[in-house]
Amino acid sequence: MAADDDDYVYDEASGEWVPASQLAGAAGGSGGDAVVVRDAVGNVLADGDQVTLIKDLAVKGAGQTLKRGTLIKSIRLTGDAQEIDCKYEGIKGLVLRAEFVKKR
Repeated sequence: MAADDDDYVYDEASGEWVPASQLAGAAGGSGGDAVVVRDAVGNVLADGDQVTLIKDLAVKGAGQTLKRGTLIKSIRLTGDAQEIDCKYEGIKGLVLRAEFVKKR
């Protein structure tokens, strides 16, 4: 018990040091803004980040394929841990899965 009381973790979302046991309970999904989006290699993504594709992706409805290595600028998080919203020339409403991108 004493070990849990002594372990504190810095919570980037709130900017405060919180007990590790409290942070582990919050990761269960009760917080709406506490969704952490990670790319294919585990980097945490944030609004405005630039990402590159790690796989060729066929875009449904656009008749276009985005090639591996394509740079996507200024992403937006959607609130889902696996989806990011982004803009790319010629494609409106592009939503990518985080598992197919790598932070730049």
